Amino acid sequence: MTRFEQHQEEAGSCAGCGVTLQTESQQKPGYIPEAAKSRTPVICQRCFRIKNYNEAATVTIDQNEFLKLLGGIAATDSLVIHIVDLFDFEGSLISGLQRFVGNNPVLLVVNKVDLLPKATNMNRLRNWVQKQAKAQGLRTVDVVLCSAKRNIGFDHVVEALERYRKGRDVYVVGATNVGKSTLINRLIRDYSDLDNELTTSRYPGTTLDEVRIPLDDGKAIIDMPGIVYPHRMTELVPKQVLQAILPEKILKPLVFQLNERQTLFFGSLARFDFVEGERQSFTIYLTDGLKVHRTKLERADELYAEHRGELLAPPSKAELDEMPAWTRHSLRVPRGSSNDVFISGLGWIQVNGTSGALIDIYVAKGVKVLLRDSLI
Repeated sequence: MTRFEQHQEEAGSCAGCGVTLQTESQQKPGYIPEAAKSRTPVICQRCFRIKNYNEAATVTIDQNEFLKLLGGIAATDSLVIHIVDLFDFEGSLISGLQRFVGNNPVLLVVNKVDLLPKATNMNRLRNWVQKQAKAQGLRTVDVVLCSAKRNIGFDHVVEALERYRKGRDVYVVGATNVGKSTLINRLIRDYSDLDNELTTSRYPGTTLDEVRIPLDDGKAIIDMPGIVYPHRMTELVPKQVLQAILPEKILKPLVFQLNERQTLFFGSLARFDFVEGERQSFTIYLTDGLKVHRTKLERADELYAEHRGELLAPPSKAELDEMPAWTRHSLRVPRGSSNDVFISGLGWIQVNGTSGALIDIYVAKGVKVLLRDSLI
């Protein structure tokens, strides 16, 4: 038994997600059958099912509990690693993080850079990240670009951790589905002699309580539960749709030349209306699991009514009924600017022209939609 497993067993908590173990109710977090308590490592039934069957349980932790745990960091002397998802940067950035962590230094780790085209200028990207983070009120000691899954830039993460940790504990924070546990598993393998791995899956809320991973110097890496942000498309779609919208490989941009009063549908998850402006091109950065359909603006309502959940899919009609109704966001792209139309959890549309445009976005109510400086 490793020191990590011994620590979790003594604490009576799951070695996968950190939740307190219990044998009374299958519907509550931390359930474990009596017969499974002798296994090593000891993990709850939910983690067992995720690890072995990639099956999601419906157990969730109240958002107030997440914030309460996060707020405890301010009273510590620690290094805080904030992991964000580059594909969903504005949706996964904890803009109010500073008030939770106090004066502790924040290292911003931007994960999933492997999704961008290989010709992407990393120095420009890093500058873009710094500017966006500052605009959101986040003070950082450094920014590191990486892909934990593809082992890109991970040596820089380890170097930065060593540079800024200075013998302290390390808290790892982030929204759900940003690759937090994947990154910590890499740290476990590269930074300590522990052989246990945290539970990782595509499903939000995988980590249910803080998980402490002891280090050789007596300190620890603490994996915090993921913050669940309902403004992200990934939190609103049915579980079976996640695979279609979460990218696994390099994004293949789609370029559309549009006249004003033309519409693009992204499955049945979003609608893009080019309401007003000179003919120009738009570059779409989405997963290839989401098909794009073009039509005239005057036919858009009819097309959606007739083909939602069928030609325009995913989701299916039944899955759409589980989601909030669409709401409209009107965005004015200034003349002479370089902008993206960002849809949290779904991707972004780069506006390539500089003549300005009026754009309407229709998406499930609550999903964050905004105009930002172009990422690429």
